[in-house]
Amino acid sequence: MTLYPIKFTPLYKYRIWGGNKLKTVLNKNYTEENIGESWEISDVKGDETLVSEGALAGKSLRDLIKDFKEDAVGGHVYKTFGEEFPLLIKFIDAKTPLSIQVHPSNEIAKQRHNSFGKNEMWYVMEAEKDAELIVGFNQEVDKESYIKALDSGEILKVLNNDTVSKGDTYYIPTGRIHAIGAGVMLAEIQQTSDITYRIYDYDRVDATTGKTRELHTDLAVDVIDYSFEGNYKTDYSIAENGTNTLVHAPYFKTNIVNVKGTIEKDFSKLDSFVIYICVEGSLDLVFDGKVYKVAKGETLFLPAALNNVTLKSNNADVLEVYY
Repeated sequence: MTLYPIKFTPLYKYRIWGGNKLKTVLNKNYTEENIGESWEISDVKGDETLVSEGALAGKSLRDLIKDFKEDAVGGHVYKTFGEEFPLLIKFIDAKTPLSIQVHPSNEIAKQRHNSFGKNEMWYVMEAEKDAELIVGFNQEVDKESYIKALDSGEILKVLNNDTVSKGDTYYIPTGRIHAIGAGVMLAEIQQTSDITYRIYDYDRVDATTGKTRELHTDLAVDVIDYSFEGNYKTDYSIAENGTNTLVHAPYFKTNIVNVKGTIEKDFSKLDSFVIYICVEGSLDLVFDGKVYKVAKGETLFLPAALNNVTLKSNNADVLEVYY
């Protein structure tokens, strides 16, 4: 059996803050209400996505790595992670704000939860007028002043709010306080981890449980990065019909590729899988003479053994992710 460009069947997640844009804008296929997340590629235990088509249909990422080893993910990735897959790819639709939260580092997550940490990045696909993200602090804060603001109900006053629009990009390292605001739909690339420490949730009650959601105030205090930065947004530029650096971190690398015509890609020196996430327009990816169509809101996984592909489109923007 040989490898080919792979689509996985997404997993749809109810969230108290979820809306319906994943269905109405990205054409996701579900009937439930308040779906806030579409997990596109996941190796999270109990939430593994499965190959949706072709000879490998029904197999999980773990199955692919077990069967194909470095041909699936690359020699360096296989040596580092074994049969675990290092990344989780999502689309997120926030009808109302997410909780204010923070994620632990690799070291703390391993110690407390036997998990990876959760470094992540956001690429805004749509934002309603005046929609915001919370990223970091808006002033110098230390542990004591943070606890005081939290206890007095004034935590929102010390957090940095950015009004965002389509294309805005943020890298969220572990320790950085953050929250997606109402009216934002985005693509999220993160380490394979589902560890989140909630520190503030607007006192809302979850209709499915009739209760407020658990907060993790004590766990969060020791992982928060209290430093202040003037600008948290990623600066980048896009060259037409070219590959442009977006976020290159130790945990993943993401480029944005504008495809207006044809782009030939040679990954023979990369030694990694590649993931394409279509964030605007639609794309034809050609491999071995076969065309694989990727619409806006779709994700395609290229195993590491597939070195040469062609990207074709009248006008598409795709995120290109690898390790």
